[in-house]
Amino acid sequence: MRAGHGLVAVALVTVALVGGCAGGSPTSLPTNTAKYTEPPLPAKVIPVLTDSPTPTAAAPQCGDPTASLRPTGLGSAAGGPTIDAIRARGRLVVGLDAGSNLFSFRDPTSGAIVGFDADIAREIARDLLGSPDLIEYRTLGSADRERALQNRDVDLVAKTMTINCERRQKVTFSTVYYRSNQRVLAMKNSGINGIADLAGKRVCIVRGTTSLDHMRHDQPAATILTVPTWADCLVVLQQRQVDAASTDDSILAGLAAQDPYTAVVGDSISVEPYGIGIPKGDDDLVRFVNGTLERIRHDGTWDRIYRQWLSLLGPSPGPPAPNYAD
Repeated sequence: MRAGHGLVAVALVTVALVGGCAGGSPTSLPTNTAKYTEPPLPAKVIPVLTDSPTPTAAAPQCGDPTASLRPTGLGSAAGGPTIDAIRARGRLVVGLDAGSNLFSFRDPTSGAIVGFDADIAREIARDLLGSPDLIEYRTLGSADRERALQNRDVDLVAKTMTINCERRQKVTFSTVYYRSNQRVLAMKNSGINGIADLAGKRVCIVRGTTSLDHMRHDQPAATILTVPTWADCLVVLQQRQVDAASTDDSILAGLAAQDPYTAVVGDSISVEPYGIGIPKGDDDLVRFVNGTLERIRHDGTWDRIYRQWLSLLGPSPGPPAPNYAD
């Protein structure tokens, strides 16, 4: 470009700028109109409105649902069709939740499934197959436990599974290996101190659990949000998309351990006796599992497992006493 042409170009630019300023008010900067968007809910979340009691069929009666079959001996002397099939396969297939802190979760360092329920299952594998490591875990949602047993996708379920008459129509249980209480998890200083404070509040509960039935019955004025896992309940509580969560205090303690701004509150809503779920008809396995539970009650293993995983709930209460039906 020659010098003469460069001067003309500068002059034209100057005229354009002056003309722009002479046209009135200066050009405004764009206004930031961004708005806060509420975080999305976890996948497969279902809101369940319970402004009035949900009609339910009368609960089935079965006497004492916690009564189970008397144990047989342990080791190679114990046998039966189910036990023989598991030994021939060479591994015990166990259904549990790989995201239930304290009970069954993946260790971030080793990648192994660990926790109270996982260790109970390992003790069964130790007695049945000679090694606690001969075990295959399959992750199940709470709503999938009974179906997995009925379809025989797993040999047993060790997943904070409450024994009751309704479930006993579909599956069989061991004796009680842990006893919990349904309570409430809320943010500290939220004003929620128990189930009475949940009227008009949003409560997170995992579907397919006894906790859902109790909340519908005992606090029909709550709005319930059902999710696939208890970890989802912690997320929506932290995001203030619900006001509280409710289930067994042992599970809630695992959530509270992950967030110091939450607390387990209130009195017991219901007693929740946990049993090992086993397919109907597999009585030889029921008796064998009860033999393992009998052993760990007496040799100190149960207390050791409790101290390792559940000590934040307080001193060991000792293992629940068994109740046998025969």
